[in-house]
Amino acid sequence: MKKQSLLLLFGLILIVSCKTQLPEISPTVVTDKLPHDSDDAAIWINPSNPSKSIVFGTDKDEINGGVYAFNLDGKLIPEKSLNQIAYPNNVDVAYGFKLNDSTMTDILAFTEREKHRIRIYALPSMQPLDGGGIEVFSDETEVELKRPMGIAFYKNPSTGTISVILSRKKGPIKNYLYQYALDMDNGTIQATLMRKFGKFSGKKEIEAIAVDNTLGYVYYSDEGVGIRKYYADPANGNDELSLFGMGHFKRDIEGLAIATFEGDEGFIIASDQQDHTFSIFKRSDNSFVKKVNLGTLETDGCEVTTQNLGPKFPKGLFVSMNDEQNFFYHSLDSLQLH
Repeated sequence: MKKQSLLLLFGLILIVSCKTQLPEISPTVVTDKLPHDSDDAAIWINPSNPSKSIVFGTDKDEINGGVYAFNLDGKLIPEKSLNQIAYPNNVDVAYGFKLNDSTMTDILAFTEREKHRIRIYALPSMQPLDGGGIEVFSDETEVELKRPMGIAFYKNPSTGTISVILSRKKGPIKNYLYQYALDMDNGTIQATLMRKFGKFSGKKEIEAIAVDNTLGYVYYSDEGVGIRKYYADPANGNDELSLFGMGHFKRDIEGLAIATFEGDEGFIIASDQQDHTFSIFKRSDNSFVKKVNLGTLETDGCEVTTQNLGPKFPKGLFVSMNDEQNFFYHSLDSLQLH
C-alpha cells in the first residue's frame, strides 16, 4: 500500500476513534427535508402558546432558495414559508420592533446573498416590511465584498431600539462586520449604517454571529481561529474583548447559539463542523466546558432557547442544521448543561 494511502487510512481510523469517545445524543425530532441545502435556523416563540412556536430554517440555492417554517413536530408549514430567494444564508428573530407609536411586531430577517441584501418580515404574519429588500455593504466597490452571510439582531435593553449585525462571504482584516440601525419610515423598514467593526484572521471566512442582548455582547466565528467577542452597543466601543475557543475545534468553527439562564449563567454552543460535534463554553467567562455529539453531520447553523415550549421541550430547545437537508431538534435538557 502506498504511503499516502496508509496516511489516509490512519487519519480515517483516528477520526472514527475520536468520534466513538463521545456518545451520541439522539434528537427528539428530525424535521422534514428541504429541497436543496439546509444552513441556519431561528426560533420564534409564540407568546400566547409556546407549544405553537415556529422554527425557521434557510435552504440555500441561487435561484429558488427558501426560508422554511417548521412546527415543533418538525413538519413544514407551507403558508409561513418563503421561496424564490437568491441564496439565503443565515436567519434571526427579534421581538418587539416598533412599527409606530402604538404598534409593535416581532420580526424575522435573513441574508439574501446573491442580491446583496437582507429581507425583513413581520411575525407571525410573514408580511414583508422591507420594501422588497435592503441593500447592505453598499459602500464596497468589489462584488465579492457585498455578499452578506451571517445575521444577528441586537435589541438595546435600555432604549428598546433594534439593530442588525452582518457578516459576509469575503471581507477585510479589519471591519469585516457592519451594524445597521433599523427604523420605520412610511411603512417600510430602513437601515442606517451605525459602525464597521471586527477583526478577521484572513484564514477562512466569518459567517456565524450571535448576540447576548442581556449582557450586551456580540460573538462571531472567525472560522479558522476562534470565537471573537465585542460589545454589541457601538456606544461601548469597537475594541475586541476576547478571542477564545482555540484548540477546541477540528477545523471550521461554524454556528453559534447562546443558552441564557439567570444573571450571567448559561452557555455558548458552537458547531465544530468537520468533527460533527458541538463545543460548549460558559457564558460568564467563556471557558470551555465540554463537547457533545448530537448525531448531526457537518452542522453549519444552530439556535437555542431556554424557554418552556411545551411537552416535548419543557426545558428548552436546541436546533441544529444537519447535512441531509434537514434540522435536528434536541430537548435542551438532553445536552446535560447542568
